[in-house]
Amino acid sequence: MKGIGVSPGIAIGKAFVIQKKEPSFIGILLTTPVEKVADTIRFDAAIKRAIHEVEQLKSTLSLSEEDSAILDSQIELLNDPEIRGNVIDKIEAQDKNANDALLEVIAGFVEVFESMDDDYMRARAADIKDIGNRILKNLNQSAENKQTTFEPGTILIAEDLSPSDAITLDVKNIIGFATQIGSQTSHAAIIAKAKGIPAVVGCGSALIEIKNGDAIILDGATGLLVVNPDKESINQHITKRDVFKEQAKHLKSLKDTPAITTDGTRIKLSANISNAGDWPAVFENGGEGAGLLRTELLFMGRDSFPREDEQFEFYKQVALHSKGNPVVVRTIDIGGDKHLSYFNLPAELNPFLGYRAIRICLDQKDIFITQLKAILRASVFGDLKIMFPMISNIHEIRLAKNILEEAKAILRQDRVSFKADIKAGIMIEVPSAAVTADLLAKEVDFFSIGTNDLCQYTLAADRMNEKIAHLYDPFNPAVLRLISFVIEQGAKQSIHVGMCGEMAGDPLATLLLLGMGLKDFSMSAALIPAVKQVVIDNSWEKAKGIWERVKGMHDSKDIIEYLTEFN
Repeated sequence: MKGIGVSPGIAIGKAFVIQKKEPSFIGILLTTPVEKVADTIRFDAAIKRAIHEVEQLKSTLSLSEEDSAILDSQIELLNDPEIRGNVIDKIEAQDKNANDALLEVIAGFVEVFESMDDDYMRARAADIKDIGNRILKNLNQSAENKQTTFEPGTILIAEDLSPSDAITLDVKNIIGFATQIGSQTSHAAIIAKAKGIPAVVGCGSALIEIKNGDAIILDGATGLLVVNPDKESINQHITKRDVFKEQAKHLKSLKDTPAITTDGTRIKLSANISNAGDWPAVFENGGEGAGLLRTELLFMGRDSFPREDEQFEFYKQVALHSKGNPVVVRTIDIGGDKHLSYFNLPAELNPFLGYRAIRICLDQKDIFITQLKAILRASVFGDLKIMFPMISNIHEIRLAKNILEEAKAILRQDRVSFKADIKAGIMIEVPSAAVTADLLAKEVDFFSIGTNDLCQYTLAADRMNEKIAHLYDPFNPAVLRLISFVIEQGAKQSIHVGMCGEMAGDPLATLLLLGMGLKDFSMSAALIPAVKQVVIDNSWEKAKGIWERVKGMHDSKDIIEYLTEFN
């Protein structure tokens, strides 16, 4: 079977299949005000008990920062007034009982998150399901019947692992897991990486054929699962497992090794982060700062825009924990697939081509200027830079820079300290920005190439649409030419060029991007060691030769085959 490898390593063991009972509708309508009040009281009590349970988990378990952050986000969701308000509305206006009202509301939220294009945001649907099930359990006062201890050498098989499952399972004897659904950014994947457990997600319905006790080989790098393998296959994978363990030890030892090519070119490897709690993983993997701080999570899971002081404290904490390393702060990137419950975005036929990111900020100046003031105030605590997303023309850059100057003027007038010469740059993720990079470079201090959207927009291919996902191809010559042009124009104008899209963390693309002249890569923290290995094993001259060869190729399949020779 084949899935998505999300946490590398080879596991050889026995399957334990987790069966979950799906919550069901009761179907009883409430006919009197007394019944409705009673169900509202029951629902509120269930939320309180659910919050208490999560707080108990936090206080009694020995948690990593990643685990603790996940539980904190669940407490926020349990306190979300929009979830409660929607449930109460269904009870009062539609005569639904609390059980059915909650199931409908949770299903609606899950649908919204799962329809998002951003992997990280789509994976948050698991949080919604998890807190919904926790409230439901307390609402119906049903006992959980989970196995918490496992035999040594257990490989868990499940439809999905909820965040709570992933955090609370006793992993002492669990050597791997595989799920039917999930992605690179699901909580199951994040926790597996943090705990160093090989994992494969997104295996599809074929996984249900696996039975308790089946012998399993699981490859968390390639996504391969072998069920009831023969002796030869087991022996091959035992050898592969031993080799991987030695390689993992070696990669871990690279933490303090500078990323320098064999002919002396220094490369900067940074991480994409969402909050101050992400820093330990960055430094543990040898990262040199944050090439992308996503700020939109600060705006989600609440009922109003965060105040300036609250935003300031958030950016300040990121800066204080950065150990003096640079942090590129992307201004709020909402719209498209990221919606705020308290900010009514218009319904659009093509939201990804519509009212989003910098377009909202330039139109809703008060929202934008509040965020800019908060970032500026935090800039005295670390090396912060400001980055504007979704720029498509020079006019937008000039407007954004003017508003940034207005924010500075307000702070000066109020005698508030900030870094006056803070760097301001843009994401290159729209083809019009890429092809006019020579013009835009004169307006900003740096570029950061967002390959996910750049690839999607260039090829007119939604990578989440199964029918055309094969067209989403970062190695397509059109995408590579745009990337190369942006890097070239940045060098000509003497401005810094980095990359923060998924391609930056793909070791297969590392030499190709180096050959184009890219010297600043930002990626998921866990990917840094593998990219660093490619950098320190090869020369700048070799990388340039690879790009020269690839420039003449017409087909991405040929390009990928050629690049595979060097990995």
